[in-house]
Amino acid sequence: MPLQISDLSNAVLHTHYAVRGPIVARAQELENLGREIIYCNIGNPQALGQKPLTYVRDVLALCEQPALLESAPHAFPEDVIEAARTILGQSKYGLGAYSESKGMRFVRKAIADFIAARDSTSGVMQASNPEHIYLTDGASKGVQTALRLLIASEKDGILIPIPQYPLYSATITLYGGRQIGYYLDEDSGWSLSEQMLEEAMHEAIKEGIRARAIVVINPGNPTGAVLTEENIEMVIRFAKRHNLAILADEVYQENIYKPGVRFLSFAHVMTKLSEHEVSLFSFHSTSKGFFGECGQRGGYMEVRNVPEEVIAQITKLQSVALCANLPGQVMTYLMVNPPKPADPSYKRYVEERSHILSELAQRAKILEEGLNRIPGIHCQPIQGAMYAYPSISLPAGKTDEEYCMALLEQTGVCVVPGTGFGQKPGTAHFRTTILPPTRQIEAVIDAVDAFQRQWG
Repeated sequence: MPLQISDLSNAVLHTHYAVRGPIVARAQELENLGREIIYCNIGNPQALGQKPLTYVRDVLALCEQPALLESAPHAFPEDVIEAARTILGQSKYGLGAYSESKGMRFVRKAIADFIAARDSTSGVMQASNPEHIYLTDGASKGVQTALRLLIASEKDGILIPIPQYPLYSATITLYGGRQIGYYLDEDSGWSLSEQMLEEAMHEAIKEGIRARAIVVINPGNPTGAVLTEENIEMVIRFAKRHNLAILADEVYQENIYKPGVRFLSFAHVMTKLSEHEVSLFSFHSTSKGFFGECGQRGGYMEVRNVPEEVIAQITKLQSVALCANLPGQVMTYLMVNPPKPADPSYKRYVEERSHILSELAQRAKILEEGLNRIPGIHCQPIQGAMYAYPSISLPAGKTDEEYCMALLEQTGVCVVPGTGFGQKPGTAHFRTTILPPTRQIEAVIDAVDAFQRQWG
């Protein structure tokens, strides 16, 4: 008899990933039937028209086909050729061979330098250890490694924000752990509340769950919020008080749109506090920011305040998959080691980067203001990341899943219901990206407006 659904584990059957759920499947069916669909369900920049950075793709092309270094050297700027030669020299065997399990050391060293420079204060560089950095197939693989490490039994729980990115709920379920949801404060722009954290911990203890770690997504997905330094300090104190590790998802650190708002890493704030007793796992990715290289699957995980015997276990887990893919490792190197001001590619690189980020900021403003003009919809400020998470008023008896499916069927706009990310009981939301071109963002607002006024 072939494999049956009844043969599968409950962990598999109960694992859900909303951003590619039934509404997206229906959108693809409609598209195959000839309908025009505007996909606002996932942060996939190049699928929605964002152009790759020229410098990055030129270097990758030479690394993938080294013969071009000899046959067409004049087709590329000198700094591109130099970067490709450096990468090929350091990788020893090119991009077709495995690297060491942690990833190529020269890339990890470049990441450590990037972190130190990013987190420096008044010119004082902060240390980062290349041996505590792991190159991963996108940030998701790093998150999964950290959760695999932390979840030892069905009584082990992970605090995750509500709303959250469903990678966390799905992975915790798959690994047999327990989700401990803590609500973000929507009325204060989706900030973290110490009271809500303590309430979540209290409920977990009552249920006999052993909390192991707290997940923080900053800038926020799906909320678009950016944490203040005070909020980050509060989370660190909370983690120390309850003996929790911190998983800091910081993949949107380049995506800041509101004047006066800035990104601060958990590593920076922990160093400033001289905190060495809280274990920290930080994640970054080439998929977001202004790179938008989702398909290349590049990223890293940095680990702090973890003893060497635990580092050895992380390395063992990493070695099971041999290593992260080499093109993704190269992408990560180029993300943290861009052209310098004196380099031939610098001007074009800065122009392309500035154009992407300014377009995203403009779209965030248009979407926020446009959604807030629609009766029955309220959108908190989109300070960063790539999303809006507006609240919606529903007719009695209707759900946000029904709302989003009807929106798709009637308008071709594909968004994700708030149920897939989590929300307070009695509230309803949907998540949409800010990634479609400006004309499509305006079309999305018009479509949602017309739909909202007549639905139900």
